[in-house]
Amino acid sequence: MQTLLTSTQMRKADEYTITNLPIASIDLMEKAARAFVQSFLRDEFDASKNIAVFCGNGNNGGDGLAIAHLLCHNGCENVKVYILNFSDKESKDFLINLQRLDESKCRKTLVNSVAELKNIKADIIIDAILGSGLNKPLEGKYAELAGYINKLNKKVYAVDVPTGFPAEGKIDANYNGIKAYKTICFQRPKINFFFPESAMATETYEVVAIGLDENFIQKQESDFLLTVEADIHHILKPRKIFSHKGTYGHALIVAGNTNTMGAALLTAKACLHAGAGLTTACIPPSGLIALNTTLPEVMALPREEFTRIENPAKFQAIAIGPGLGVSTENERLLERLISSNQALVIDADALNMLAERPDLIEKIPEKSIITPHMKEFDRLFGDHECWWDRVNTAKSQAQKIKIVIILKNQFTFICLPDGKIYINPTGNPAMAQGGMGDVLTGIIVGFLAQKYTSAEAAILACYIHGKAGDFLASDRIVVSASQIAEQISKEIMKLTF
Repeated sequence: MQTLLTSTQMRKADEYTITNLPIASIDLMEKAARAFVQSFLRDEFDASKNIAVFCGNGNNGGDGLAIAHLLCHNGCENVKVYILNFSDKESKDFLINLQRLDESKCRKTLVNSVAELKNIKADIIIDAILGSGLNKPLEGKYAELAGYINKLNKKVYAVDVPTGFPAEGKIDANYNGIKAYKTICFQRPKINFFFPESAMATETYEVVAIGLDENFIQKQESDFLLTVEADIHHILKPRKIFSHKGTYGHALIVAGNTNTMGAALLTAKACLHAGAGLTTACIPPSGLIALNTTLPEVMALPREEFTRIENPAKFQAIAIGPGLGVSTENERLLERLISSNQALVIDADALNMLAERPDLIEKIPEKSIITPHMKEFDRLFGDHECWWDRVNTAKSQAQKIKIVIILKNQFTFICLPDGKIYINPTGNPAMAQGGMGDVLTGIIVGFLAQKYTSAEAAILACYIHGKAGDFLASDRIVVSASQIAEQISKEIMKLTF
């Protein structure tokens, strides 16, 4: 897992690297500028484009000056630097790079006010105005400049972080900072890049390595961790010789209703492809033909016979909710499963019923997994004005109830009972279709049946679910939930060997 750091911790990582590598701070800034320029030129290879580099007079501005110098050195013909004289505090490395720029052929101009900016001829703007660490909206000249740049409607590349965007913490709903096309950030993504409100500040981001000490970074205390592919390789267990269906567990899926059998079928299909040895679908009698026709490998348990099960513990994993429907009967069924004290995967209509029965929420068995999207989460735990607050509520509730909360979004937050928040980076907008949550639930219960821990099952399922979508989206604009379910076992094979 990659440890994600706050802006303060990243500055400490800079200082540690400078002291212990050792490397001069100006040389580390040069490495950062080179990494930025390499990434930038892969995107923007037309050397004739007009590039305007806006530089503040701190270290972010120092990065910008070094970037401008390197762009000129790499053959960019029309680079102009705008040095903002909005503050009398200049960093040491900014002054060194300003002197270097004076010795080069880069054009520059000093800007004392936004009113001086007229007739800027720029195809691309590089934002090196203010760096990370800002925790309040822009004010004064900086706010005026951000508004001016945004109105130019040009492609903007931000250096490390868009000016005015907080690296962590609440993101103001009335964000007034730079709106970047792309942010090229150093060594680690900012924590806030994973929150939906970040779309106001940057359309996308890329992380470039600049040589900071990785051992130091990984040892820092942080609640936020980013899942990477190596983690999945480490968790997945290859299948061994002499194993059989009993080795891989028995999953029960309580799902589907007269008009929503599709949800049950998707969940069961995903469970099969995730590798459960046996899968039983507890469904209404009206769904038997659909199940037997579509998924002959899945056993059926008619819903009215469920009460005859003497011991739910015969199943290694139980999921409830997809397409289930909200009714008094189903509420009693959910309550019965919760009282069995066996870890559950709770999704969809089961979450909606929990929202109406807050007395049951704190009775959810330990190590259970709930999988709400934003609206379901707020129905469970109250309305939230921003995602930072929502994720922190998920963190506290996961600790309080001792469950895993998978808060679904573009970047899904997996909140564990120990207070750690694992961010899943896979997945894409092509997956924005109905049934995706049903498939995710099926993958989770499939992994649980195979005796993965709740944390492992959640991390694996989210990553592989998104990875399947990323593969399928490589040659199509829309990916269906059925396609994802059928791709799961292929992705597991890729990640296992």
